[in-house]
Amino acid sequence: MSIKVAITDDHLLVINGIKAMLAPYSQVQVVYESHISTSLLTALPAVQPDVLLLDIQMPDLDGMELCKQVRKNHPGIKVIALSSFMESHYVKQMLRNGAMGYLLKNTDPEKLITAIETVYAGDQFLDDIIRRQLLNEMLTGQKRSGYDIPLTRREEEILKLIAEEYSNQEIAAALFISLRTVETHRLNLTQKLAVKNTAGLVKEALKRGIIE
Repeated sequence: MSIKVAITDDHLLVINGIKAMLAPYSQVQVVYESHISTSLLTALPAVQPDVLLLDIQMPDLDGMELCKQVRKNHPGIKVIALSSFMESHYVKQMLRNGAMGYLLKNTDPEKLITAIETVYAGDQFLDDIIRRQLLNEMLTGQKRSGYDIPLTRREEEILKLIAEEYSNQEIAAALFISLRTVETHRLNLTQKLAVKNTAGLVKEALKRGIIE
């Protein structure tokens, strides 16, 4: 019996690359692929993959919120985050939202298949680089500064609108997303950038050149 895998990434090239890496392994079967978060949520009840390979940076609904929704509505699906971001904020947030694995996008086929088999068996799998970084932060207490932490495209859009004094409701309307999604992004921004309020977010927007 093969492990059913779904892939969600906003770049078709990445999806095709993952499929090519998995093709030689008969123990896995790619049963679904999508570059749109909402399409994935609609398809999951029928597809029911065992493992979901999920990009964090999605255009419509970011991977962190998407992971939370998938785990809430389909607890049997094991989520592995695939990202070019290695910052601990992303890793910890994905794990809090229910992901069982975190891999960098430059992973090799052997590590990818090991991660899939590991989370399918019910165990956690973290990229070696990520694991060492989390351990180092735990031992030294040192974290990267907020200015060094990159933002997703959606986070930059929302930060810009916050700096322009848009309310959460106005941001939701402008970006065609739900109020809850805006609130989640806003909370993630304050945590990621280590600020306490809107004034701190505006200061970061200025510092990063998102607004002038």
